[in-house]
Amino acid sequence: MGRWICCLCSRVADPLVLLLVLALGCDPSTAAKASPSVPHVKPSYSFGRTFLGLDKCNACIGTSICKKFFKEEIRFDTWLSSHLKLPPSSLLSYSGNYTDDAKSWRLVDITRLTSKYQHDRVDKRICTSLLKTKTCSLERALRRTQRFQKWLRAKRLTPDLVQGLPSPLLRCPSQRLLDRIVRRYAEVPDAGSIYMDHLTDRDKLRLLYTLAVNSHPILLQIFPDVEGWPFPRYLGSCGRLVVSASTRPLRDFFGAAPEVAADLALQLLAVLGSMATNDLNYFFFFTHVDAGTFGVFSNGHLFIRDASTLGVIDKEEGSQLMDGQQEYKDIFSCLTVDCQSALVSCDSITEKHSLVMVCQDLLPKLLSGKFQSPVQGRIDAFLQRCAHGLSEPAELAEILKPLRSCDSRFAYRYPDCRYSDKY
Repeated sequence: MGRWICCLCSRVADPLVLLLVLALGCDPSTAAKASPSVPHVKPSYSFGRTFLGLDKCNACIGTSICKKFFKEEIRFDTWLSSHLKLPPSSLLSYSGNYTDDAKSWRLVDITRLTSKYQHDRVDKRICTSLLKTKTCSLERALRRTQRFQKWLRAKRLTPDLVQGLPSPLLRCPSQRLLDRIVRRYAEVPDAGSIYMDHLTDRDKLRLLYTLAVNSHPILLQIFPDVEGWPFPRYLGSCGRLVVSASTRPLRDFFGAAPEVAADLALQLLAVLGSMATNDLNYFFFFTHVDAGTFGVFSNGHLFIRDASTLGVIDKEEGSQLMDGQQEYKDIFSCLTVDCQSALVSCDSITEKHSLVMVCQDLLPKLLSGKFQSPVQGRIDAFLQRCAHGLSEPAELAEILKPLRSCDSRFAYRYPDCRYSDKY
């Protein structure tokens, strides 16, 4: 009791209250010395710079969301209890939980742009190729390259600075697209400028490294979901981990009920349509699709889950990099692929390029054996023609539209579907 009163002495400002406390036998000088400090709460777990990839920065993606990790405002799905250990660093992706107020949590995906094994191989290749040693400072090695020295001197990101990079995003670059990358690069304070004056040397290396390894987070940044683009929201990066809104991969729905399969197939066709025709005159194409390329949010809305194989052609400006220039190769050209890999010619990309791949690899797994005859027969016949580029998506859409249902399972369009002919 006396100790509590003494502590109170150091906090009271009212003279009468102070006299009362002194009358009870408290020494003000003792109270001042005994004033308690805020107890230091030891974090219940530690990430470690190696797990996050922070030990590799600035040959990394960014640091914009690191505070969330260290403040325990991002937790792995299996790590909600303090005694649990970190998940294996060998995994490519993790399910996590994210909060802004420590009360409400939402699901997020925590991903690596490539596996840790591939990262380690690349890191070793950088050291042996550039410095002829088994280990080195990755940042020091990459800074010495001719390409990065050109980036340091550049005021603007131009096609010659990205030539030979393996990302499909940069296969057919226009100046308008590159300006958009610089202006919307989310790992730096927003300057709204097409010039790179607001990027430090560190920022330029991180941007170059990201573009060379995997352009997925860049696409999420420059074509954000809040503007209607079909990508999950980019939340930030820490080291070599990227955090974005959570989706379930399309593969989880291959065994879904017929009405769910029909709804997802229609959304898939709509996404491909918006990628081919949009207000900004960018034409998006896939170089590869699989069961994890697309994902579904908890409200039933389908999005592009993995944008790493997505290329962009500017229909307004066209490509400002000739195919012959793409033969330029350096260490940044081989961070994730074989240096001898052939690049797809921009002129070879057709309007139905992505639709053909989806009809070959995804729609049969989603729609086969789901419906009664003769509807199933019409769907199968369409998919066979579509796989050879011989049909239009509107044909399949007309078959599938009557098969959709309007109920709470499709929260992204319910209850609107009750009052609209669109659905």
